[in-house]
Amino acid sequence: MQTYPMPQSQARTAEIVRTFMARTYSWMAAGLALTAGIAYLTAQNEAFAYQIMQIRMPLLLVQLGLVFGLSLFADRLNSAVAGMLFIAYAALTGLTFSALLFAYSPSAVISAFATTAGTFGAMSVVGYVIKKDLSAMGRFFMFALIGLIVAMIVNIFVASSALTFGISIIGVLLFAGLTAYDTQMLRNMALSGVSGEQAERAAINGALRLYLDFINMFLFILRLFGGSRN
Repeated sequence: MQTYPMPQSQARTAEIVRTFMARTYSWMAAGLALTAGIAYLTAQNEAFAYQIMQIRMPLLLVQLGLVFGLSLFADRLNSAVAGMLFIAYAALTGLTFSALLFAYSPSAVISAFATTAGTFGAMSVVGYVIKKDLSAMGRFFMFALIGLIVAMIVNIFVASSALTFGISIIGVLLFAGLTAYDTQMLRNMALSGVSGEQAERAAINGALRLYLDFINMFLFILRLFGGSRN
């Protein structure tokens, strides 16, 4: 069968999308690698890890501040500043995640990470290639996330194992759906023709969204896998 070259405009658009998505996933991968590396190195030094656990709450508050700052001022921040804030957030997450290596067995952490990577990859592909517009799902995901947070707060007081299991299942499904949703939104953003400094800022902000999807999915899957040292 004879094939014909793509029209120049279509080929150019496809190249812009590939470049933008590659840049976004490069930032995300760098953030995940930094988080994993710092978590591992911190856990190797028990004295330092103990000090980190003592100030875990202030670190979590700083992390929240960085996330809100990046999200709210994404269009105003210089890409270099946004990049540094993202790296700082990933590094702080590595410090706080070092506690997971004491709470869970290495096999549980590795299995949960591998499962998360496979699920995240599959849902990213779905979000990239699916033709159905997922934008209408945004409001549903927002309310589902609020409901999940409320359930998690309630479970702090009731400490129900059944509720913990249900929250974990819903959490995995929610962040798997958000992965597909965010991927499609980023692809559509690239199709809109972002370029230059604007594209770099958008890639960093997109990397943060995907990073959060991955990290939260990993935490819920880890709870399902169990493997607690206690």
